[in-house]
Amino acid sequence: MELTNSFKNALVALLLTAVVGCASTGGSDTDSSDVASGENGYGAGDRAALEVDENAASLATQNLLKVTTFYFDLDQATIKPTSRAALQAHAAYLVENGGSAVLEGHADERGTREYNLALGERRAQAIARYLIVLGVPSEQLETVSYGEERAIRRSHDETAWALNRRVQLNYGQ
Repeated sequence: MELTNSFKNALVALLLTAVVGCASTGGSDTDSSDVASGENGYGAGDRAALEVDENAASLATQNLLKVTTFYFDLDQATIKPTSRAALQAHAAYLVENGGSAVLEGHADERGTREYNLALGERRAQAIARYLIVLGVPSEQLETVSYGEERAIRRSHDETAWALNRRVQLNYGQ
């Protein structure tokens, strides 16, 4: 949740940056020397604040890209709202940098082997569809399901089951 708030703060900062950048009343003849000298109504301090905002946004994006595991509810293949910011960061990264990603679908041990393989596939496909809607070409994505076979925890309790209901995003070589 903390990462999501950081991402939201970075987006607000970027929006404010855009509004401040568009607020000029004197035309578009402003160059960087005008900004530094304060002749356009903005001073060097404003430019420094904008650079800090950009750095914060970059740091927030880097933190979101570290999130590569996306969890699901029991018997569900619906993406949780808490996963969306990280998935948006991954989509932007894939669109900008190319490359490929493998989406590994997993399930907990409950259910038959066949059911869990199908559920893992539906989960991986749900993430793939979301990334495609965000602009990632489908050729950059591969889905695979491991069902219950690659459990993070093998114990038989809700904590283990919750950790095993997931999709892991791995970037290709």
